[in-house]
Amino acid sequence: MNTRNAALIAELSDELEPVRPMRAREGYAVLALAGAVTIGAVWMVAGLWDGVLTGTASPFFVIINGLLLLVALAAIGASIALASPHVGNRQDGPRWALAMLGVMPIAAIAMMLGQGSGVASLIDPHAFTCFAAGSATSALTFVALAWWLKRGAPVSTTLSGTIAGVAAGAAGSFAYGLSCPIDGLAHLGIWHVLPVVVCGALGRIAVPRIIRW
Repeated sequence: MNTRNAALIAELSDELEPVRPMRAREGYAVLALAGAVTIGAVWMVAGLWDGVLTGTASPFFVIINGLLLLVALAAIGASIALASPHVGNRQDGPRWALAMLGVMPIAAIAMMLGQGSGVASLIDPHAFTCFAAGSATSALTFVALAWWLKRGAPVSTTLSGTIAGVAAGAAGSFAYGLSCPIDGLAHLGIWHVLPVVVCGALGRIAVPRIIRW
């Protein structure tokens, strides 16, 4: 290497500083802490529904909240992986989990129409409270994921933002759902799933602006 090239390389690398490598386990630890804090906050503010503790909750409560947790875990794992791109880094897990969750609102609407109740019957006294609270309790998970993605180098910021929003919405709705006393399919299938859709859309819009290089 001649002196001129060596001097150029030295000039380019003069201000470079070593960067601490990202480790997936650190991301999972941060998200686990965010989830624990969120559930703790729901417990302190709204309390946990007795049906959760006594095992008297309906099968719909268990299935839909289980699917929300599954979506949250799959999307969180995908978000952590997307922050460190590599060849063959496909993230199909959240898509399949969302597909399973998406059956629930369709089933709820079909059931109500089949009973002749009409779409208006899907709105109950707890509907908007659960939707708003489920969306609000996604905030901490959303911030943690946005921070992790900003540290990394996601190739597709739009995809990363959408998956992060879905993860946050599912985690928030699951956390608040532990306090909700309504365990029917119509309520859970609509108002506990809707925050996932809304947060996914918000993540698609907001996260790319936050994590832009």
